[in-house]
Amino acid sequence: MKTRLFLLTALFALAGMAFAQDTQALEFEKRVHDFGAINEADGRVEAVFEFTNTSNKPITLTNVQASCGCTTPNWPKEPIAPGKKSYITATYNPAGRPGSFNKSITIRYLKAGDEKASATVLNIKGSVIPKAQQQ
Repeated sequence: MKTRLFLLTALFALAGMAFAQDTQALEFEKRVHDFGAINEADGRVEAVFEFTNTSNKPITLTNVQASCGCTTPNWPKEPIAPGKKSYITATYNPAGRPGSFNKSITIRYLKAGDEKASATVLNIKGSVIPKAQQQ
């Protein structure tokens, strides 16, 4: 039993180290954007997540997907060279969504020469003030 527990612990530790190394390839200036309180009547808001390719290989963002249809991501389609900066934008539509929100944006990317994609997650959050309360 102790051997199994040790092996499971070691396996999770190694998996965590591998994931941490993968996420180091994209260094984000911030991973969470807090809009604070926004007015529903003001319409869409946009967060910009700037990042740097800190690996020694070009990286291609293969997919960027928001957790719901109220958030629209936009990302570069061309490979990002080592040491270069780029950005991902996330546009949130507050229409008909009063109250607080916390949405995730999952980024899948591939380093040149690798066969397996890596992933990382960004978040946007805030609170929508309904039109009826805006006077």
